Amino acid sequence: MSLLTRSSENPIVKPSPHIPWMAGAAFNGCAVKDGRIFHLVYRAVSAPGEFNGVHMERSTIGYAESKDGLRFHSHRQLILPEEEWERYGCEDPRVTRINKRFYIFYTALGTYPFGADGIKVAVAITRDFKTIEERHLVTPFNAKAMALFPQKIHGKYAVIFTMHTDMPPARICLAMVDRIEDLWSAEYWRHWSDSLNEHILYLQRSEKDHVEVGAPPVLTKNGWLIVYSYIQNYFSPPPVFGIEAALVHRRNPLKILGRSHTALMTPEFEYERYGKVPNIVFPTGALVHRGQLRVYYGAADTTACVASAPLSSIAQIIRGTKKAQADLHRFSGNPIIIPQTLHAWEAKATFNPAAIYLKGKVHILYRASSEDNTSVFGYASSSDGFTIDERLDDPIYVPRADFEAKKVPNGNSGCEDPRLTKIGNRLYLCYTAFNGVNPPRVALASIGVDDFLAHHWNWSDPQLISPPDADDKDAALFPKKINDKFAILHRLGVSIWIDFVDSLEFGGSKWLKGKILMNPRTSIADSSKIGIAGPPIATRKGWLLLYHGVARKDHDYRVKAALLDLKDPTQVLARTQDAILAPEMPYEIEGQVNNVVFPCGSAVIRGRLFVYYGTADSRIGVATMRMGALLDRLDRERIK
Repeated sequence: MSLLTRSSENPIVKPSPHIPWMAGAAFNGCAVKDGRIFHLVYRAVSAPGEFNGVHMERSTIGYAESKDGLRFHSHRQLILPEEEWERYGCEDPRVTRINKRFYIFYTALGTYPFGADGIKVAVAITRDFKTIEERHLVTPFNAKAMALFPQKIHGKYAVIFTMHTDMPPARICLAMVDRIEDLWSAEYWRHWSDSLNEHILYLQRSEKDHVEVGAPPVLTKNGWLIVYSYIQNYFSPPPVFGIEAALVHRRNPLKILGRSHTALMTPEFEYERYGKVPNIVFPTGALVHRGQLRVYYGAADTTACVASAPLSSIAQIIRGTKKAQADLHRFSGNPIIIPQTLHAWEAKATFNPAAIYLKGKVHILYRASSEDNTSVFGYASSSDGFTIDERLDDPIYVPRADFEAKKVPNGNSGCEDPRLTKIGNRLYLCYTAFNGVNPPRVALASIGVDDFLAHHWNWSDPQLISPPDADDKDAALFPKKINDKFAILHRLGVSIWIDFVDSLEFGGSKWLKGKILMNPRTSIADSSKIGIAGPPIATRKGWLLLYHGVARKDHDYRVKAALLDLKDPTQVLARTQDAILAPEMPYEIEGQVNNVVFPCGSAVIRGRLFVYYGTADSRIGVATMRMGALLDRLDRERIK
């Protein structure tokens, strides 16, 4: 069922057999409002004919106008091929008004047969939609669907576009320039391309899918609204075309504040299911009119249509209002800890950090990996929770027992994924011990708080606490006894388990067991497996437990939250449906393991939750939110 309501006027533009230049199709329209007039530019496909020595249907840019944005008239050709780089057609315009001029970005086809090298972005500039004052080739590389932001950002002109649409994987990218003329400067694009990964807006959920920019960004009170095309199963047909939306930060459009996780609209009506290319809805324009978001789109590559919904309801769907405030917000200086090639023990990766707040500092115990894949724990600290004030040159915890000693040369081994809990005057360290041969198991060691703060690393001997021959990970102690017993969380199989023990001495026949606390949920993005992040935090409403969830569809690691009863933590009171943190930034998308955000510790500082997490199994970031906002959100998502 669509969340956007189609106009009863659809299709608002359609091909006309009596007009040769739009006899084949008229679709992918983009509208802009100027006073009382709506201007519409669209792709028009001609009847077959001879063009530049080729018998073909040629695309040009048509124009029409309207007083209500629905019923358009006065159709005429606006942009025809004139330059060598567009000699075989002009397609899919996006129009934005800025500085009293209209900038129409479009796809220029410079070669035939059509190929990636000849498909690029061009721009035409007009003041009145009668005379084209200038036109320029913009990108020197394969790209489509460029749209100009209607306001400057930090004093710069900004565009969003899709790069490598015809030589996938495609990426939605952002470019910002001091002068708008720089957008058609080959030198600018050479420099921009040198740091490509810094310009990508990550909206793709799976490598099997495809994304393209849809409409020019729309400014709302909560940020920039980006309407885009999301095509599922693009590389394993049949593809599923959908229209989705995201909200990005007003001053940093690469920062995603919220997004739809399902399509706002998919092909349903006859004019969307049948045409030159069936089963397509493709957004190319958007604007807000009288509180309604209007999305202009192409249907089956044949006609131009429009659908709408209250802007407020779209904001709720993409979690751009209250829910966005109840998400973790990344520190702009991320990553805060990266590998140090000068130290062999942490030269390959630094990730999955434990954290604990003591004596006015956040103490971070992080997993570090050498080039031979041995994991140890390093130490860093921060007074403000963000900036690293101290980082030691040597590891503070290394493999000491046979169960964590390397058995396979260059294979993974050592001490992994620490969690720290303070009980009384001792810190208890739970971690994953792995020798590369036997299944990973939970190990436990401890140290006096005073020794820890003095950097006297007098750790107790490690002991295994999970059963042999079972893959058990992601363990942490509750920070106080419950009914005079130690409570321990761990991940056995695909679920989070809870156990209560009289003492922390294990061995013989005494191992962690307990019962399942939470299972994956098949219908949402923790459907494959779940495991705890850090130790639970006592709050006025219950034990706050952050956990990671892995989706069966894309295998991404996301962070979610749950609330457990204070007196009986086997009772789960609430679980968030959507993630409070998902891999979106370049350092979370690409690394040793792509698309991973993986916290192992957190701290509460003056009512704010600081979450420390591994990014793509390679680096460390921190994200924060108001504790009250998260608890309120869990209140709204209580299990009935």
